[in-house]
Amino acid sequence: MAFTFLVLASFYPPEQRALRYADALASAQGGHLVLLHAHRASLYDPYMFAGEAWRRQELAQDADAAALLRELAGQLRAPATVELMTDLLPTMLPALTQRYAPALFVLGLPAAGPEAAGQVSTAALELLRAAQFPVLLVPEATTAADLPQRVLIAADREAFGLAPTSEAAAGLLQTLGADFTVAYVSEVEDDAGCARALRAVQASGVLAPETTVELRGCLAPDAATGLLGAAEEVGADLLVLLARSRSYLGELFHRSVTAAVIERSTLPVLLLPVVEADAVPLTADLQQQAQG
Repeated sequence: MAFTFLVLASFYPPEQRALRYADALASAQGGHLVLLHAHRASLYDPYMFAGEAWRRQELAQDADAAALLRELAGQLRAPATVELMTDLLPTMLPALTQRYAPALFVLGLPAAGPEAAGQVSTAALELLRAAQFPVLLVPEATTAADLPQRVLIAADREAFGLAPTSEAAAGLLQTLGADFTVAYVSEVEDDAGCARALRAVQASGVLAPETTVELRGCLAPDAATGLLGAAEEVGADLLVLLARSRSYLGELFHRSVTAAVIERSTLPVLLLPVVEADAVPLTADLQQQAQG
């Protein structure tokens, strides 16, 4: 199966770093890249009242940038195309995913600081999280040589299933040939919690049924500290965080465990949207059993 990676592209270091990493990953998997260039990522269309003529005018001014991006695409190891838009909007995400069926979106993670708030990638991350799309965040310390060989999956005691948008990303994980570790963080020893976390991952479809998975309990005062410590101890080069649907509704991003991990992580982080166990659609076999 050939995977497509939608990469938020620009000429600044975080996006260039993410592009190099995505290129290495895509070429190793026989995949395809889409270099997505947007001026802004927002909830509202700034041309809603100005009209489409203004949008076309702004796109016409991008001719030089478009030419340079196409030249860059031709220098990559993986086959790549360029997609230009003025604004990355919620209404455009379904069209992008239908056109390219991406396994995930790839964003460069800017270094922490007040300037990060104004970067397109920061707004794009918020938008993609709200839309429940898998996002691979590439931090400053990552190099293209750091392809995943050991993956740490953070899990809790609760069962879950893959969100429909995450199925291709899970397929990508299963083809990496990496070693997998499930990490469960608690303040006190909780063997039952560790076991339930492992079973939740094994039953979710994130990994193939025959995959050998190591289980690691982590004692820490908070989840972010425990996960980052476990990642360092096992030598992980990719951290997978399960983005449960409830977190999109009631939790501000900058206060979440995800935000704390992203802020401190030196390795790539895959945000993988999942759904609660009772929201997982029945398979055809289970539907027949239920009807019988």
